[in-house]
Order: sequence, then structure tokens, then C-alpha cells
Amino acid sequence: MDGRFRVEIEGVDPQVDGGRFPVKRVRGDELVVEADIFADGHDRIAARLRHRRAEEEEWTEAPMTPLGNDRWRGAFHLGEVGRYQYALVGWVDAFLTWRAEMEKWVEAGSDVSLQLQEGAVLVKEAAGRARKARPKSADVRDLESWAQRLLRWADDPALAADPSPLAGPSGPLTGELPALMAQHPDRRFATHHPTAPLEVVVDRPRARFSAWYEFFPRSTSPEPGRHGTFRDARRMLPYVRSMGFDVVYLPPIHPIGTTNRKGPNNRVTCEPGDPGSPWAIGSEEGGHTAVHPELGTLDDFVAFREAAEEEGLEVALDIAFQCSPDHPWVSEHPQWFRQRPDGSIRYAENPPKKYQDIYPIDFETEDWEALWEALRDVFTHWMDQGVRIFRVDNPHTKAFPFWEWVIGELKAKDPGVILLSEAFTRPRVMYRLAKVGYTQSYTYFAWRNTAVELRRYMEELTGTEVAEYFRPNFWPNTPDILTEYLQTGRRSAFMTRLVLAATLTASYGIYGPPFELMEHTPREPGSEEYLDSEKYQLRHWTLDRPDNLRDFIGRVNRIRGENPALHRNDTLRFHPTDNDRILVFSKRDAGGENRIVVVVNLDPHHPQSGWIDLDHEAVGLRPGESYQVHDLLAGGRYLWEGGRNFVRLDPEVSPAHIFSVARRLRGEQDFEYF
Repeated sequence: MDGRFRVEIEGVDPQVDGGRFPVKRVRGDELVVEADIFADGHDRIAARLRHRRAEEEEWTEAPMTPLGNDRWRGAFHLGEVGRYQYALVGWVDAFLTWRAEMEKWVEAGSDVSLQLQEGAVLVKEAAGRARKARPKSADVRDLESWAQRLLRWADDPALAADPSPLAGPSGPLTGELPALMAQHPDRRFATHHPTAPLEVVVDRPRARFSAWYEFFPRSTSPEPGRHGTFRDARRMLPYVRSMGFDVVYLPPIHPIGTTNRKGPNNRVTCEPGDPGSPWAIGSEEGGHTAVHPELGTLDDFVAFREAAEEEGLEVALDIAFQCSPDHPWVSEHPQWFRQRPDGSIRYAENPPKKYQDIYPIDFETEDWEALWEALRDVFTHWMDQGVRIFRVDNPHTKAFPFWEWVIGELKAKDPGVILLSEAFTRPRVMYRLAKVGYTQSYTYFAWRNTAVELRRYMEELTGTEVAEYFRPNFWPNTPDILTEYLQTGRRSAFMTRLVLAATLTASYGIYGPPFELMEHTPREPGSEEYLDSEKYQLRHWTLDRPDNLRDFIGRVNRIRGENPALHRNDTLRFHPTDNDRILVFSKRDAGGENRIVVVVNLDPHHPQSGWIDLDHEAVGLRPGESYQVHDLLAGGRYLWEGGRNFVRLDPEVSPAHIFSVARRLRGEQDFEYF
């Protein structure tokens, strides 16, 4: 240990698990880093935030500024997608200490001749460091000139009697000399923290802000009873885009096994013509890199993807690492599956659910390296077809080390790839998947219904360390999830859950057409499975029904797109009400120019009213200021006075307000919208 290294660096934020995992940001962000940086005694210290792209060798440094109480802050711009590294360095700065003491001596009118000589020594040493770095630099000449000037001033009797000119604009305490010295500090005893750099993964903006729409291509035929194709599915794209979505997500598009194929409503037997579950992947036509022949060919899929992109939509594919008994891997690589004592392969189970048509993969196989490579190649095959977004089925049933490795491999191939984790499981498992690399994650949102539940859950996701690595993607329904709230809440329940999903978080999705057509009948009482679920049979949807929520969904998505406050989660704030059936929250954009307040009636059956107490500071208003709110959803405008205001929402009319906030300018009719 060398005791001359006196600076301590602690409490670095952000970091995840002491730097074991990277934090997450998107292109265009600034990474703001804070830390406790201090030393013994009263000497002044300096600190820098070091940063570089992970593949670079040279560091760039950004200044850090003291916030008080030994807390420091620095920031740097994240201009490209990829991985960055950052670290901190701090040192006792003799010149800063000299300068601070000089200011006090000069203010006291003391003789500073000796202090000027000490300063000259420090400046000469800095000139030597500058000469070593760049012998012909102008800084060398300027520093040597300053050293001579300090020595002359040390011998000046007038300054000994009145040192105040030294604090002037041409003196050594302001202006040129401090800037020069900052460029050439003495960092022999600088403390570097941490030993291994911290990291930040920078994704493209869609990783933070996105709206997903899921549909089954096989249910897009215009003729009831006929299996849909990719050509049929292309006709769905303008419809999806008209509602304002930007990601269209397809369940598995691969050949479906025939052994133990499930029938309608998850029956264990099927009849001729039953299409089976798309998640029972693999048949004699191929496995995870093949296309179900009734959907079309690989070229047909590529044409579908290209048509989606022309509509402004990006295609997300489902990756489900499981196999039907007919998958080629079962015969080619039986060692990749867990066998029973009688030699049979165990099918998937989630008691009391049984999946007789699916074999799970054994991640403890001795042939694990070949298995990992084959699974990686599934991803890269579809990436080669132009897919950059994947929704991964049940990742929590596969090994964490595999995901960390394979996501690293995929990011090396394309740093802009996005992976959504479909893991409805224990929180620590969900969070670990996010830490090892998943871009976005499904959540418990579907089962959070009360104001207390929603508030506590969102405060966990946005107000703790979880926000550094876990990006929530809220889904009010999925092919597996039809909640009791949607089963019993009528039209207003679907509208309420849509507004909550679309405004509480920056990314959300729906499974349609069942959502906008308000499918709400369960397979049996107490079940969250749909009656006549698309998972097991073809469906024909009448999209032009007059009660379709298409227009409402489109309006909400337009509001999202036009208001940057709704593109992020970190500014979410909740506001008190005197009615626990009403939830109120606000968001602000990064620049402070856009403010949104959302008021939601959580009761789908009855009108609810009450007083809300809006936190003016959270919304960017002055205390007691009057302001106008414009309901972007229903079109009304209201003049609110102070923080306490009355609201009433009838779910049969509109279950929510999405307000933009306007500050009063000069006259009573003049408002400035954020």
C-alpha cells in the first residue's frame, strides 16, 4: 500500500451489482454519474469522469463538479449504439489548494510573497509535465511565463502591502492560469475507481419507447376456415399502422408437430384439420429456421417484413426454445433432451398444466456447447432475414449463463438488436434476465389493478436501482392472459387498461384483434385462458365491427407519439387523491418543455369523482399558480387554480383524462403549453 494515494471514491451511481452488469441507456442520452469523492484534511481535490467505447483503448475525460457534502457529478454523451465503459479518477490538487488559500489571504490583505513563490514552484512543475506530453506546445511557454510572473509579484513591495490586484482579471486566481493548470494536473497519486471499468449498454431509441401489436398470421385469411398466409397477413399491416403501433409481433411461424398435437381449447386430442399450437415447433418440414408451409415460404416472410417496413412497422419474431416430438433435433440430437428411465423424453409441464406436444431442452446436457451454438444460430438465421426484434418465450426456464453469452453474441453481430423477455415468474429471476442482457421485459402489470398496487409497482420499477437495467413492457392481455378485470369489466375495462399500459410506461403492447374487439370470455370460470383461443385453432375476425376500439387506440398512440413526456419512465410521479378508485400521475420530458398529467378511473363499472392534489413542482409549475389543462383524449379544456382540483370520470363516456399542461402568460386567455 502506498499511503500517498489519499483520495477515496465511494457510492458510484449508476452501477448494477457493483459493476457486474451494465446499466442501460439509449442513443442520444447523457450518462450522468455521481460519486462520493473525498480525502483527508482540507486539501482540495479534482475529479474526472473517464469514458470510452468498449472497443477503444484511449479514454476521454469529462469534468466532474462538486455538489456539496463530498458528492460529485459528471456526464458524457452516448452518441452511438453499442457498449461504453466509464470510470472515475480523483486526486489531491495542490494548485487548487494553493488557489483557495490564496483567495483567503488576499481577501484578508495579508503579505502573500511566500505563497506566490510556492505557486511559482507548482506552475514550473506543470510546465514540466506539459513539456513531457507535448514539447512544442504553447502551454509550455505560457506556464513558464506565469511562473516568472509569480516570482516577480513575490518581490513587488506594492503587492506585499496590498495584494488585492492578484484577485483581478489578470491575476493568477482567475482566468488563464487556473485553466492552464487544470490541463496539466499532478496526477501521480490519483485514485482510479473501479479497477475494472463500469459499463453502459446503449440501445436504439425503440428499446425505450415502442408500441407492439401481436397477431396470428394464420388467422388473417379473408375466408373463414382457411389457414392464413403471409400474403393474407400483409393486408393487416395498414390496419395495425392506422392504430399507431410501430412493432408488429408474430407468434412462432415454424412448422408445427403432429405428435400429441393439441385440439381446440387445449384438448389433448385433435381432429383432422386442427392446426395445433405454434409453440409446438418442428416437423418433417423443419425446425426453428423453417417456415410453416401453410404460411408460405421464407421469401414470403421476407416480403411480409419488407411490406411492414414500408408501413413504418418493424417485425418482431417469437423465439421459443422448445421442440415438438417431431422436431429434427429430437432424432439428430437426442442428448439435448432430458430422458426418463424408460428412455422416453419428458414433455413440458407446469403443474397442473401439461404440454404433451412440447419437449423442453436440457441445458445440463454434456453436449451443451453444441446446443448453445445451435440456439444462437436460430437467432442469427432470422437476423440474416432482416429481423432485429425478438420476443423470447419463457426465458426463465433456460440457463442464465446461456442468455448472457448468446445476447453478447447477438449484440456483437448487431448492437441494435432488441430482445423482449416473456418471463412471468419470480421478481429476482425476471430482474436477472434483464441484467444479463434482455432489452425489455414483460411484467406483473396485468394483475395490478388498484391504485395502491399500481403505484407501489411503478415506484419499484422507476424509483429504485431496478430502473437502471429493467425496462418494462406493459401488456394488458396476451394469448395466455385474459384477466378477471377484462373478463368482467366491459368496454371501459379495455379502455382503462390501454390508457394505463400506454402512459405508465414508455413501451407497451396488446394482443389483437381480441383486445380491440374486447374478447372477454374465458375457457371456463376461474381460467385466464380464452375460450376458442387462437393458440389452438384458426379464428376469423370481423375488424369492421362498429364497437371496435381501433379509433380509441389510435388516439392514445397519437398522444404518445406527440408528447415526449410519455417516451420515458424516469420522470413518473404520482399525486394524491381523496378517492382510491382514481389514479393520478404525471410525466415530464427531459428538456422540461412537455408536461402530461393522467387521471384514470380504475372502476370500470361506476363513475368516480374526487379531489386531486397536484404537486406543482413535479409538474413544473410555480406554487399556487393557475394553469390550463387540455384533455388530449376527450378534447376539453379546464382552468385549474392551485394544486387541489376536482375531477369526475364516467367509464361509459371516458375512463381517463390525458392532460397537457399550459402555464398562464399575460392575459387571462394566454397560455403557454409545455
